[in-house]
Amino acid sequence: MPAKTKLAVVAEIKERFVDCPNVLLVDYRGLDVQAVSQLRRELRESGGDMVVYKNTLTQIAMRELALPSMEEMLEGPSAFVFAQGDPVTSAKVLANFAKENEALELKGGLVQSQVIDSAGLKALATLPSRDELLAKLLGTISNPARGMATVLSGSARGLVTALSALQEQKEAA
Repeated sequence: MPAKTKLAVVAEIKERFVDCPNVLLVDYRGLDVQAVSQLRRELRESGGDMVVYKNTLTQIAMRELALPSMEEMLEGPSAFVFAQGDPVTSAKVLANFAKENEALELKGGLVQSQVIDSAGLKALATLPSRDELLAKLLGTISNPARGMATVLSGSARGLVTALSALQEQKEAA
């Protein structure tokens, strides 16, 4: 019979996976405490949270939730980054931190119940964030309206210019 503490940890892991469908996986071996603290702080600012769980307990929780298996990634020390909302911002933080600290290894993750490998995680970090995409979409939507306003105001502006020139002409005569 499993220990109550292990059952409690499995329940906690399951709750985290249910609450957050975007989980990124890194190997933190070789990082000192100061670097890990800095990484956690940067992740918190981007809406992520880094936690370390035992790989076997995580595999049990994932099996019980019927999530895709990440067994090949769950070898060695693993830290789980639970990315609330947009996983791209947390992936960017991890990729930038990995550039500065070669000891941090990007393993992969689970994004919207899809397993991605380390190459997929690096590709995710290169994507524009949700906010950037929304800004581009808003700009694209507003451009035709701005163009229409310019065209419509051009006729009125031309009429005012013509009337002004006619008035100046009559005053000069």
